[in-house]
Amino acid sequence: MQRYFLNEEYKGQNLVILSGDDYHHIVHVMRMKEGAAFWVVFSDSKTALVSLETIYDSKIEAKIINWEEQDKELPVHVTIASGLAKGDKLDWIIQKGTELGAAEFAPFIAERSIVKWEAKKAEKKLLRWKKIAKEAAEQSHRQTLPLIQSPMKLANLIQYSQAFDWKVLAFEEAAKEGEISQFAQILSTMEKSEKVIIVFGPEGGMTDQEKNVLVENEFKICGLGPRILRTETAPLYTLAAISYHFELLR
Repeated sequence: MQRYFLNEEYKGQNLVILSGDDYHHIVHVMRMKEGAAFWVVFSDSKTALVSLETIYDSKIEAKIINWEEQDKELPVHVTIASGLAKGDKLDWIIQKGTELGAAEFAPFIAERSIVKWEAKKAEKKLLRWKKIAKEAAEQSHRQTLPLIQSPMKLANLIQYSQAFDWKVLAFEEAAKEGEISQFAQILSTMEKSEKVIIVFGPEGGMTDQEKNVLVENEFKICGLGPRILRTETAPLYTLAAISYHFELLR
């Protein structure tokens, strides 16, 4: 059943109004009629089953008929910090990472980032990423929209990381050297509701200098198994592992 995110908190209202892109999708893509049912998610994550009441020229009204009780979100808050990569790789990370439960994406400018972040294109790019995340969250029946940060320098990312309970660097060289236990140990120690930020390098990985700076700032180095994963694959691997540990093993 279709799901739409609203830009408002639930304040006791019985009717909700959808317009803009959501209106277009409901009326012109899904071709819903009065009486059709779908889900809406308020900005405070409350999720309601609604029935389409009235279709107007540029908006629709829907009536709340029930509430979703099952929690769909990961028990831990995961932030994926990816070094800027070329092409549409970050689009892929955001789309699939949203489906897998990431709470936040914090791209950063790494020394080996090939693509350059252009300020004049920043707003358009951020809007694209947010749209990708919204569509992925609706498709995967999330109850929270992931937060998308504007790309930052590594120093700013380190400062931002101070609010997290766990700080992790997925380091390619650690995997090559056979490090396989650190990530599992972290997951075994981590408590539900805690916040973890995981850093992934761009193509070519992180430099030793970047690694050393992160270690100096209390990031734990982890390998992700014996195989070397691409920059767009590693975040999805970690999210799947976190989901398995906290949701499937419970």
